[in-house]
Amino acid sequence: MDKSQILNYNKGMEYRKFGKTNKIISVITLGGMRFKHTWDDPRDEIPDDTIAQCKKTVMYAMESGINHIETAWGYKKSEKAYGIVLNDILKIPRQSYYLMTKGDPKTADETYILVEKQLKALKTDYFDFYGWHGINNLERCNIAIKKNGPVEALLKLKEQGVIKHVGFSAHAPLEILIKAIETDLFEFINLHYYYFFQRNYGAIALAESKNMGVFIISPNDKGGQLFNAPKKLTNIVAPSTPIQWNARFCLSSPAIHTLSFGMNEKLHFDEMKGIFPTQIPFNENDKKIKYELDKQNLIDLYADYEGYEFQNDPSGINIPEILRMRKMWKCYDMLDFGIYRYGIFEDNEHWFPGKHPIEEYLQKIDKSKIPPNIPLIDLLKETHKALYRPKNNK
Repeated sequence: MDKSQILNYNKGMEYRKFGKTNKIISVITLGGMRFKHTWDDPRDEIPDDTIAQCKKTVMYAMESGINHIETAWGYKKSEKAYGIVLNDILKIPRQSYYLMTKGDPKTADETYILVEKQLKALKTDYFDFYGWHGINNLERCNIAIKKNGPVEALLKLKEQGVIKHVGFSAHAPLEILIKAIETDLFEFINLHYYYFFQRNYGAIALAESKNMGVFIISPNDKGGQLFNAPKKLTNIVAPSTPIQWNARFCLSSPAIHTLSFGMNEKLHFDEMKGIFPTQIPFNENDKKIKYELDKQNLIDLYADYEGYEFQNDPSGINIPEILRMRKMWKCYDMLDFGIYRYGIFEDNEHWFPGKHPIEEYLQKIDKSKIPPNIPLIDLLKETHKALYRPKNNK
C-alpha cells in the first residue's frame, strides 16, 4: 500500500481499501451521532457546547490518522455541526478526508432536494460516499431500488460528480441484506456484525465476492454496550478492553474495511490506539480469548438455539433477538445491555422491530415451528421477566 496515496496518514492508524470504491480509508471511522444535543430539535440550531465537543472530537480524529467521517440526515444536528467545525472553525482542507452521509428519501425528487440540503449543511460540493439509510425490511428495500426511484437518482448524482460512490446502510434481516446486495446497485454496505452478533457474516461474504466496501456500524453500543461491560467479560478479554478485542475480532476478516466509533472525548481515542496492530487471521492470544468466550455458551443449555425460523412469526415478537439477549445475560452477565436493548423494541417500526412476549402475543406464536426439547415459551417469559422495565421507571 502506497502511503503517499493515503489521506491524513498516521503510522499509528491502519488503513484498508474500501472495496471497489478504491478509496483507502482508516479502519476506524469517526461516527457522528453521539454529540451533545444531536437528537434535539430544531435541527438547525447548534448549541455552543455541541460545537465545542465536535471541534475537539474532529481534532483528536485527525491527529489519530482517521480519514473517514460519517454522518446522516437522520442524525439531526450532526451534519450542520460537522459543516461548521470542518470548514469554518478548523478549516480542514476538503481533500484531506473522506465524507459519508446518508438519507432515506422515498422518491427521486425527494432525493435531489434532500442531497442539496445536506450539501449546504455540510458546506461541501460533493460527498465521497452516500448511503441510502435504513434498508431495514422488504418494503423499504423496494422503495429504495424501485425504477426511477431514489437510488437511481443517487446514481445520476454520481454521474454528475456530486456523489462519488453510492451504497446503503441497513439494520435488516440477513435475507434483505442479500437481496439489496444482489441488485448490484451499490458499492458499499453499512451493517451490524460483531462478536455478539455474527448472523450477518453471509452478507459480508457476498459483499466481498462483489468487491463492495464493508462498514461495520455500532460495534461498541449495539455490539453489547462494551464501554459498560460486566466484570466477567472484562476479565476474559484482559489485558485488552472489550472494545479493543471486539474491534480486532471484526478486523480479523479481510472482508471488513472499517468500523464506526462514536467517539467524543480523548479517552475514547486513547482506548482506540490499543486496538492495533490487528492481524488477519487472529493472533494466537486473541484466538485463545475467543475460545474462552465461546466456551461460555456451555453455561446455559439453550444458549445455542437462535430461533431464526421465527423471524417473521405472526406473533410479532422478535424471537431471535430476545434469545440473543437471553444468551448474553445468562452466559456473559450482560444484564444491563439486555435491559437497554429490550427497552427500545419498536412496535410496528423498522429500526428495531418487535413486540414484548406478553400473553396476548405468546398465544399467536406459530407453535408448529418450535423444535422438540426447546421450551421456547418458557425462555421468552423468563427473559421478559428479567429484562422488562416499565417506560416511566427507566
